[in-house]
Amino acid sequence: MSTQLLERKDVDERLTWDLSGIFKTEKEYEEAVEEAQKLAKELEEKFKGKLKTPQMINSCLDRLKKLVQLMNLAGSYAYLAVSVDQANTENLQRRAKFSNIASDIESRLSFIESEIIKLDEEIINQAIEESKENANYLRKIIRKKKHALHPEVEKALSALSSVLEAPYHIYNMAKLADMDFGTFRVDGKEYPLSFALFEGKWEYENDTKIRRAAFEAFSKKLREYQHTIAAVYQMQVQKEKTIATLRKFDSVIDSLLFPQEIDRELYDRQIDLIMEHLAPHMRKFAKLLQKIHGLDEMTFADLKLEVDPAFEPEITIEEAKKYIEEGLSVLGEDYREMIRRAFEERWIDFPQNKGKSTGAFCSTPYGAHPFILINWTDRMREVFVLSHELGHAGHFYLAHQYQNIFDSRPSLYFIEAPSTMNELLMANYLMKNTQDKRMRRWVLSTLISRTYYHNFVTHLLEAAYQREVYRIIDKGGSVQAPTLNKIKKEVLEKFWGDAVKINEGAELTWMRQPHYYMGLYPYTYSAGLTIATQVNKRFLEEGQKALEDWKEVLKVGGTKTPVELAKMAGVDITTERPLLDTIGYIGSIIDEIIKLTDELQK
Repeated sequence: MSTQLLERKDVDERLTWDLSGIFKTEKEYEEAVEEAQKLAKELEEKFKGKLKTPQMINSCLDRLKKLVQLMNLAGSYAYLAVSVDQANTENLQRRAKFSNIASDIESRLSFIESEIIKLDEEIINQAIEESKENANYLRKIIRKKKHALHPEVEKALSALSSVLEAPYHIYNMAKLADMDFGTFRVDGKEYPLSFALFEGKWEYENDTKIRRAAFEAFSKKLREYQHTIAAVYQMQVQKEKTIATLRKFDSVIDSLLFPQEIDRELYDRQIDLIMEHLAPHMRKFAKLLQKIHGLDEMTFADLKLEVDPAFEPEITIEEAKKYIEEGLSVLGEDYREMIRRAFEERWIDFPQNKGKSTGAFCSTPYGAHPFILINWTDRMREVFVLSHELGHAGHFYLAHQYQNIFDSRPSLYFIEAPSTMNELLMANYLMKNTQDKRMRRWVLSTLISRTYYHNFVTHLLEAAYQREVYRIIDKGGSVQAPTLNKIKKEVLEKFWGDAVKINEGAELTWMRQPHYYMGLYPYTYSAGLTIATQVNKRFLEEGQKALEDWKEVLKVGGTKTPVELAKMAGVDITTERPLLDTIGYIGSIIDEIIKLTDELQK
């Protein structure tokens, strides 16, 4: 991996995504936005004040679908261009202009839900009976009835949508455009530093002096921005509290769980059981890393170390394609064809460059193919990262074929199940195709240090921290940097116990993730992976039937609740058993890694 980040204009275009998959030209984009504005005006003129019969309701919603799709495509186009270059003024202006247009359209059309929600349920139910296409949308409106506000208030909130989303955009600008990490020095040698370099390279660095020096320099820069980012975060959670109160929810947490269609019990269980039962297994894993690397003490800055850093193969993008195609071929030829298209038609943006979003994500605009952002490091672990994002792509690739735009997106609770399922399938493939103990240990340790650590530890600890923040906000309090640092440190100390020293800078980890601006997202990673682990277990025990059932689950999109989706896949998440089984499975993998380590050292 190169330590010198290029400007976006200097990267190899063949390795970038091709946004012409959404709009072939800028003119086409502008025409789509104009058409959306025209449709919004027509909907307002034709239906405002007239949504009183099942026929008018369905006629309105049928037209609304087209508008929502246009806005989804245009919004994705504007957002994706910015995500790979936060410093590009033209892209920023396009997104800002679109955001204002979107706010205006949302405000104009807020009457649709407001008028329907005031109707007698009998009329809405009749509309449901007359249109299968609109049924799920209307059922969700009925569910929202008791939390609906006066139409003029709903209109005002819609008009302010771009302003209400400002905390997320401010956070990203500070993180990706303004923070200059410069360089750090070790033994007289200078090393470049950035968000991407730290999270993609230096965190995994085998040299302890370099790794810890990078962590110290990285933390020092974060600390300079802690009060600004804390103020932005306070704005975010106060906004959520205000809206929750307006809508008569008992708490922010209840308000944010409502659209996920999940009970508070499942949310709390996910956090509490992992904090209690997984912690001992992960402490054991941390001690193993300390022993392997000969560290006097295990610190937070050392947790991303590899079990066998000298072994992890370097891999080209072309080689990764072959691994992923073969590993995920168990999902069928149609799925394999999607993977081929993803590589050949430039659905994926690989290069690291200045101003590009960190980490990886998959965007799935309805009416176009998915788009995957990744920061490629030429390491074998990227096979798992890319498989994960292709899990999202495959999910919506199927859901979009079988569901309309109202019904294609499932609850956030379920959203990470297909992605993490792909990581497990890749691990199955790699384990099946090697008898080499060192390779087997690498696969298993990657499952722990990447798949399970990322989803069951990193994001779960975010969730535990986030819950404490909302508890303060629900009691009428506020959060500033010292409070956030204290909460984060206490969560880390509780989980890692005396196995890991929570060194200075670890408390600033809350500044690194954008998930806190996306509602109750962090805990859903472990929720999704719990479902995926149980489905994979069923696949290993029952064979292909489990995967056929799984693909049927993916096709139904958002037409079922998370409990119903999991049930379709053969998993009962109304009990604690799947989660406890998954935690036990993680423990068994760690025990197998320890056993293989002992055997390899003999």
